[in-house]
Amino acid sequence: MQTKIGVIGGSGVYEIEGLADAEWVTVETPWGAPSDQILTGTLDGVPMAFLPRHGRGHVHTPTSVPYRANIDALKRLGVTDVISVSACGSFRHEMAPGDFVIVDQFIDRTFAREKSFFGPGCVGHVSVAHPTCPRLGEACEASAKAAGINVHRGGTYLAMEGPQFSTLAESKMYREHWGADVIGMTNMPEAKLAREAELCYASVAMVTDYDSWHPDHGEVDVSDIIATLTGNAAKARALVAGLPGLLGVERAPCPHGCDRALEFAILTAPEKRDPALLAKLDAVAGRVL
Repeated sequence: MQTKIGVIGGSGVYEIEGLADAEWVTVETPWGAPSDQILTGTLDGVPMAFLPRHGRGHVHTPTSVPYRANIDALKRLGVTDVISVSACGSFRHEMAPGDFVIVDQFIDRTFAREKSFFGPGCVGHVSVAHPTCPRLGEACEASAKAAGINVHRGGTYLAMEGPQFSTLAESKMYREHWGADVIGMTNMPEAKLAREAELCYASVAMVTDYDSWHPDHGEVDVSDIIATLTGNAAKARALVAGLPGLLGVERAPCPHGCDRALEFAILTAPEKRDPALLAKLDAVAGRVL
């Protein structure tokens, strides 16, 4: 199988020097339109696809991002490995603004989003005990270090609904009692859907602030976040640019089974499955259906 890297993130990540045959393409999905067109091209011989999570010009809120359509669209394009790049707040002194965290766990506090491709007529249960791919996380860490980025391997991401930032009480609870390391609004249900679509998924969280718990920083200031984001964008481009050389053109089966997550996940008896839902699952679950 050939590697194809999908990157979900902000527009500043996509201005990759050396991206050959770059073209914005429209992908239709049975789950509606993705956040935007998808920029496809080749970098160092490896096909890539870049999807603006909020749409160019930042038109989607964290809640209105069409997560199912985004993951389905990447799957339809043949993506094998998804890198999520997103801004986050930090609950740890050592995870400072400008640092990157390779997330490996999530606490999902979102409540207003469709979280699964499956439903009545085709019931599926995948494991997200380990919701990110260690192989992909290792590549992201190596690329970050090669680019001179201060990177932390491993961390728990608290996914909140938003769009407001945390109260002080919430921030303290997530940090002191729940053991979260960073907080953001967009990695859920994205990571769950990637697992359902049998895509390897890695989360690169770019720290922009200390949320509201930090006694020396007070509440989150959007202008400060934007300033840090601008600096992080160049780092993110450098990290992404190093991935083709680390992942290679040829792709072996995932040693952690991400690409076989649906092997025993679908419980609905074949004769009871809803044909309309099965038609919508053609890209995501076609391998097992």
